[in-house]
Parts: sequence; C-alpha cells; structure tokens
Amino acid sequence: MPVIKGPSSGSGDAPKQHSQPSRKGKKAWRKNVDVTDVQQGLEELNKEVIRGGVIKEKPSSELFTIDVARGTKENDKTKHGKKLLKADEIIARRSAVPAVPMRKRAGDKTTDGLLPTKRQRTDWVPHKELARLRRVADGQHETTVVAKDATFDIWDAPSDVVAETAYDFLPEKQVAKPPKSIKQAPLSLTATGKHVPAVQAPSGGYSYNPAFTDYENRLAEESAKAIEAEKKRLEAEEAERVRQEAAARSAAEAEAAEERANMSEWEEDSEWEGFQSGVDDDKPAQKQPKRKTQAQRNRIKRRKEEERLAKHKAAMKERRVQEQRIKAIAEEVAEREQQRALALAEDSDSAGEVTDDKLRRRQLGKFKLPEKDLELVLPDELQESLRLLKPEGNLLKDRYRSMLVRGKVESRRHIPFKKQARRKLTEKWTHKDFVL
Repeated sequence: MPVIKGPSSGSGDAPKQHSQPSRKGKKAWRKNVDVTDVQQGLEELNKEVIRGGVIKEKPSSELFTIDVARGTKENDKTKHGKKLLKADEIIARRSAVPAVPMRKRAGDKTTDGLLPTKRQRTDWVPHKELARLRRVADGQHETTVVAKDATFDIWDAPSDVVAETAYDFLPEKQVAKPPKSIKQAPLSLTATGKHVPAVQAPSGGYSYNPAFTDYENRLAEESAKAIEAEKKRLEAEEAERVRQEAAARSAAEAEAAEERANMSEWEEDSEWEGFQSGVDDDKPAQKQPKRKTQAQRNRIKRRKEEERLAKHKAAMKERRVQEQRIKAIAEEVAEREQQRALALAEDSDSAGEVTDDKLRRRQLGKFKLPEKDLELVLPDELQESLRLLKPEGNLLKDRYRSMLVRGKVESRRHIPFKKQARRKLTEKWTHKDFVL
C-alpha cells in the first residue's frame, strides 16, 4: 500500500496523479508498472522502525510530553546549551533494531563429546509381554473373568452433570425423568382383562363370499345388537320426557303455591312491632345450660381412657391372632399366586380366541373408545361378481382402535383447530399527550 505523503515531506509541488497513460499495451503490463511510490513508502517505514517504531502505531504518550516544570536545567540546556556537531549527532544515533550477533552458535550435530545415557524404548513390546500374549493366544489364561448379569439398566442411568463455575448463577438443567408407567405393562380394555392380539382373525361371516350358515348367524347377531341399542335409545327418550314433564309439573305447583302465599298475606291478622295476638306469655323460660363441674370432667376423662384401653387391647388381640395364623396366611398367598399363574397360562393359551366386542366400563382417559364400524352387507346387497364388490372397513381405523383396546395409546378427541390467544386491538392517540 503506498504511503500518503504530507505537504511538508514532498518537494513542495502541487499534488498530481501518477503518469501512466494506458495499460493496454505490452509495455504497460504488470512487470512494467511504476512502483517507485511503494518503494519510497517501504524505505520510510524501515527508517521509522530503526528510529524506534512506526509513528502511527505509537500512543500519544510516547510521542508528546507535557512540560509541568518550567525553567529546568534540561530545558535551559536545550535552549541555551552548546549545539552538537552533525557528525556527533549521527554517531550518537542508536538503532532500535538489535544487531545480528557475531558469536558462533552450536549446530544440531555438534556434541560435547559425552555419550548420552541409554533410555528404554517405549515403541516396542518387551519379551515378557510377548510371551504372555502367546500364552493367552494358546488358551492359557492366568486369571479367568466370569461374566455377570447387570444389576441395573445402563440406559436408565442418569448422566453426570458437569458443574459450570463460570455460570453458577444460572439454574441447573433438570434432566427429564421418565414416568413410572413407562415400565408397566399396558392394560387391556376388554371386559375380561385378557390381552387381545394386535390383528384379530375374522370369522367366516366377514367374508365377501361367506357360507350361508356363517352369514345368517352374523346377521342375526348384528340385528339383535341393533334392536337392543334402539330399545335403549327409546327408553332414554322416554325417561327424558318423563323427567321434563315432572320438572314442568313441579314448577307449576311451585308457582301456584307462591300465588296462594301472596293472596293469604292480606287475609292474616296484622302484626304490630313484633307482638302477636294470642301468644301465651305464661310459657316457662328455656333452661339454660350450666357449666360442668370438675367431678363431671374427671368422669368423662376416665370414660375416654377406658375406651382407649379397650381399643388397644382389641387391636393387640387381633394382632396375636394374626401372628398365630402366619403360616396359614402364607399358604393362602402361595395358593392364590398359583391360581393366578394358572389363569395367566390359560389366557396365553386362549389368546387367539379373545375378542374386543365387550369392553370394560372404566376406560383410560376422559373420552370413550370409538365404536367399531359395522362391516356387514345386507342380503340384497350381496354381489355375485368381484367386479361389482364394494370393499368394507378401513385399515387405519382398525389399527388405531386395536392400539386403544390393547392400552398402547390413550383415547383422545380430535381437535381440528388450535385455540389461538385473544388479541386486543387498541388505537393510541399520541397527539393527546402534546403539552405546550
């Protein structure tokens, strides 16, 4: 980069551009470019380095001094002292760049004549270790390592949290803890509590070309279910109608009673300042309760203590009876566990026969399971040709309902639109804040 010269450093001529008319010719290529200004700038830079450093890079404290004490000997010497000769001034100059040392330096191959101490090599295997490795390869193990089963889950181990001292004012990151239910087996929602297979094998009545007996049985079964559901719906409508009629009747009776009460207020005798006619003033006053004496309090205290002792004796007696029956209770528990194991074995044997037609009353979540699609073709809709066949059912719905019945997924309600936050729009009249 060329150094820009000041007005005092040049020859005093007016500033002008570098004279180079064109670079299109062969003589005006890169090798023929005039670099005299760059060379002059580099020479001036070297001179400044020799004098003590680049002036532009030095701070102001090194370039200027503040004269706080006037009339000192140094100032008088510079003003009125004897001027040095130019030769002495040139000789007194000292370069800031250190000189090249003239002393010979020892090379890498020159030594002091003493042999270095022998060091053991670390990049090779010693004979002892080589012999041991050969014995291990031959099957001669000195120590036998017995493999043991892990007593903990390595995936469940918490990661070591590195404490950062630089940001100790920030709260520590909380590691996400998995819920306890993640290790528990899913609960089946069938009425019997047995686990159903993921894909149930359909019966013969579900075929597109079923046998007559299978189709008739399934049609009768579905018809009975539909009739029962319609009866329940009609009964619910009748119960709702009766309830509404009873509510209307009770409301009418309440209105009639209120009207009668309003009419009877004018017929009753008037009362004046709380005194009623015909009130018997000779009625004896109600007996006021008296404070308990100390004897009564002691009697109550003794009775409570006796009741507490009786309860404690009964509990201890029950405990002694249970201690005597420990062996019988252990036998009952073992028998119950055996029966449960047999029931589980039976369930596993008959898992293919379990269906999800009947579900238990208490289901998981707030919402009920979706009803199973009725995959039934009426007798007049049966087709003789596969070209006219209309497929029934939905594989996606079947898989989703199967996961719900097996307890893999909780039943949720479909939310088509997310509830957005309400925004209040206001218009600010900033011109009202103007004050003269």
